[in-house]
Amino acid sequence: MKVMLAYQPPYDWPAMLGFLRARAITGLETVVEDVYSRSIGLGGQQGSFSIRPGTADALELSVDFPDPAAMPDIISRVRRMFDLDADLVPMHRHLAADPLMQALIGQRPGLRVPGAWDGLELATRAVLGQQITVVAAIRLAGKLVAQYGVALNTPVPGLSHVFPTAEVLAAADLAALGMPRSRGRTLSGVAQALLDDPRLFEPGREGGVGRLLALHGIGDWTAQYVALRQLREMDGFPNGDIGLINALAALEGGPVTAKQLLARAEGWRPYRGYAAQLLWTSLSRGD
Repeated sequence: MKVMLAYQPPYDWPAMLGFLRARAITGLETVVEDVYSRSIGLGGQQGSFSIRPGTADALELSVDFPDPAAMPDIISRVRRMFDLDADLVPMHRHLAADPLMQALIGQRPGLRVPGAWDGLELATRAVLGQQITVVAAIRLAGKLVAQYGVALNTPVPGLSHVFPTAEVLAAADLAALGMPRSRGRTLSGVAQALLDDPRLFEPGREGGVGRLLALHGIGDWTAQYVALRQLREMDGFPNGDIGLINALAALEGGPVTAKQLLARAEGWRPYRGYAAQLLWTSLSRGD
């Protein structure tokens, strides 16, 4: 099934695709030319979707899923994942009060904040990425998907598994994958927390960061990162993030501390998450 997903232009597809390409998990996601594809699981069923530029104000979504009744949920998740409902005008107006933000917006006026298909998957990615490189974290995530994920039959080349379920991860000895045992316990604990509270990663629910911080092994950086990309809290801000510190230092031409970054970010409220995305993208040029 194909459907056009409208948005308010501009939309920086190269930046979105660059972010996803750098973090694509083998077997779970592919980026081929200007098309992003991934496997999905909903209600115990598996499928996949592909998304690409469509028209000047819409992305084209192609879905392969056995249950047509799941389409509204799939479309809603994809719209959140690709930040298609963002109203950039008021955010840009507010952030542009800072000359640095004004310059970055001028360079990438259609930049969006990449979201996530699934909260457990995003939290797992964030925990795996603690104290190791993005490349190493993605490699580890690929091993996790291959060993614990559900095998998938799909016509999309490169997709072989769906991300593991909470039930599987809660019971698994994830340290066997080659990660510190404490990190494996954190991942299993997050999965169990989701089983105990199925609304744990629900966007728009009050107190999301607090619930995440209450989980063993989840610190402020991880909680804020998940809040931004899954809970879609526009003010989510992973303070202390080395990428944000390096980006601000490079743009300002001098050393920056985490404390100085946090102080500077006060003026970006309530859109610190979009300011963070502008800073991150300035490091990679979005591609």
